Amino acid sequence: MQMKLAIAGFAFSVMLAGFPAMDAGAAEDAVAAGVAEIKPELKRFASMLKKELQQALKTGGPLKAIEVCNGKAPEIAARISEETGWDVGRTSLKWRNPDNAPDAWERKVLEDFEKRRARGEKAQAIDYAEIVEQDGRRVLRYMKAIPTGKVCLACHGSNIDSAVRARLDEFYPDDRARGFRPGDIRGAFTVSRPM
Repeated sequence: MQMKLAIAGFAFSVMLAGFPAMDAGAAEDAVAAGVAEIKPELKRFASMLKKELQQALKTGGPLKAIEVCNGKAPEIAARISEETGWDVGRTSLKWRNPDNAPDAWERKVLEDFEKRRARGEKAQAIDYAEIVEQDGRRVLRYMKAIPTGKVCLACHGSNIDSAVRARLDEFYPDDRARGFRPGDIRGAFTVSRPM
């Protein structure tokens, strides 16, 4: 936890220049409160998605799981967004759905996640939060890395079955989300909310 606070503290010192009315202590408190509020919701999102994927794999294998990621994942994200007031989604440097491509801030954070993982941090422990200026207002943004599990490799690994590859190509003609190994950062949950 100390490392996360140190990283977040650095972000505060950089971004507060644009927000003179908010001191570092208030910003740190706002970020800590927001992260504490959204973390359980992201766990719920991950749990709901995992349950849907496990059921799909059990009943129809990876071909059925592709349909879950394509249809159910956005539905779950939309439901949690509506219930919490946070904008909840997923993104990746190697996205499958172009709607999930990272914006500039998300790309920077994902690139930093990769550096942190290369230094030995476990993907499941990597996250980042910051208050940024967006469209003239303060927005709290938070990202939590999604580690690649063994079950993910049927659709995201290097050795994908030909029928699965064909279905992926059908759903995602510009798919970039292949070639992952267990423990890689598959992407991240990304959330934001105006302050």
